[in-house]
Amino acid sequence: MKKSVSLLLALMLSLGFAGLASAHVTVQPSSAPAGSYQVFTVRVPSEKDAATTQVKVAIPDGVNISRFEPKADWTYEVEKGAEDKIVSVTWKATGSGLGATEFGEFRMQGKVADDAKELSWKAYQTYSDGDVVEWTGAPDADKPASVTTVTASTGDSHGDGHGASSGASASGGAAEDEGGRDALTLSLAIAGLAAGVLALIVAIVRKPNKG
Repeated sequence: MKKSVSLLLALMLSLGFAGLASAHVTVQPSSAPAGSYQVFTVRVPSEKDAATTQVKVAIPDGVNISRFEPKADWTYEVEKGAEDKIVSVTWKATGSGLGATEFGEFRMQGKVADDAKELSWKAYQTYSDGDVVEWTGAPDADKPASVTTVTASTGDSHGDGHGASSGASASGGAAEDEGGRDALTLSLAIAGLAAGVLALIVAIVRKPNKG
């Protein structure tokens, strides 16, 4: 019986570590047409017992960010470079921040440059204990920067308010689809774990006691 319990604990721990390893700071959508207006969603999961209290994102050269969605209990500050272009944004928690089992989404709107090929989003996640995690690596690194691939222009995403609205709707749908896939994957993993635990418990209970 002790061996069975040990196997159960090992299974739960391995699944737990797998979940942590897959939790990255990401920016959606994962692809966008050149010249289009988009709503970019920065998804930030906490990976420690300490809370996430600050998130800084460097804006790639290939996109011009102009607006930010207000988020309750958070403020934001922007840094501007040449020609008044926003080069980074930093969100700061006014409350307790994002706890160990929580994640947050931060949205901003902008236009992808006509000649852009790829948008690499470098992010810096600060915890309440002072630790800063830099999501700036290559795609195969432990802490990769999120990448948005820029596709060929569709020819119908240019304009002012109307173009921005259309782009926002399209990218919002992409972000929702991505979130739906994440939720489905998590649900299936939890269901599989529950089934495995139940089967193991039944096997332990049914095992004859030879002592």
